[in-house]
Amino acid sequence: MMLRSLLSLTLGLEAILLARTLVLIALIPPLVRMLPGARSSTGPAPTQRTQRPSGHDIALTLGSSWIFALAGAVVIQADGLGLTRLIHEPGSPWWLAPLEFVAVLLLQDTLFYGLHRLMHHRLCYRWLHQGHHHSRHPTGWTAFAFDAGEGLLQAGFLVGVVFLIPLQSATLLALLLTMSAWAVVNHLDPVQQSGASRSEWLGRWLIGPTHHGLHHLRPGRNYGLYFTFWDRICGTVEPSA
Repeated sequence: MMLRSLLSLTLGLEAILLARTLVLIALIPPLVRMLPGARSSTGPAPTQRTQRPSGHDIALTLGSSWIFALAGAVVIQADGLGLTRLIHEPGSPWWLAPLEFVAVLLLQDTLFYGLHRLMHHRLCYRWLHQGHHHSRHPTGWTAFAFDAGEGLLQAGFLVGVVFLIPLQSATLLALLLTMSAWAVVNHLDPVQQSGASRSEWLGRWLIGPTHHGLHHLRPGRNYGLYFTFWDRICGTVEPSA
């Protein structure tokens, strides 16, 4: 019975994740272009390759979504058994949710930076991260295009958080939405989204499509996820970022 419930949850979450992907990919690029300071590119027109997602990225996204759906189903079932540290009861002080939110983002950014550099090591790259770099000019689909090993590591972080860190359920939902939207923003074509540069929108210390787009062009630099400070501290920031 529990296995059947796990399968049903996984199937339902898979449908939700695919719908999330389609909605974010459709909505975020035009929303970014509407932000203050955004401007259309004055450079050459984007190539057909940069406009259209590759079949490779779509296939990896479909595959990795099953991993995240299964991880979510495990968390839901474990929470029903009282095994997670999620907090569902109201009454927490107002400042706790934003504190939890920022703390988890900082923790994820720190762990991701180290993991990202490890995945680029020649012994790990082929097995963990090569699929994500199949497209030198990423699209929204690239944001969720992970090899199975990387998908397991990414999903493992979120599972670990709910089992180890007291977290309000509303905060977890906000984190999931932020992580998904930020991933799509970071994989917008920096040529098409030239207005979303560090000086006009995201700022010097936040990562956006220009910073992460340089990583896809020159994979030995710019390893951060949300913030640029680990790249700056560790000397891996691309000078032109």
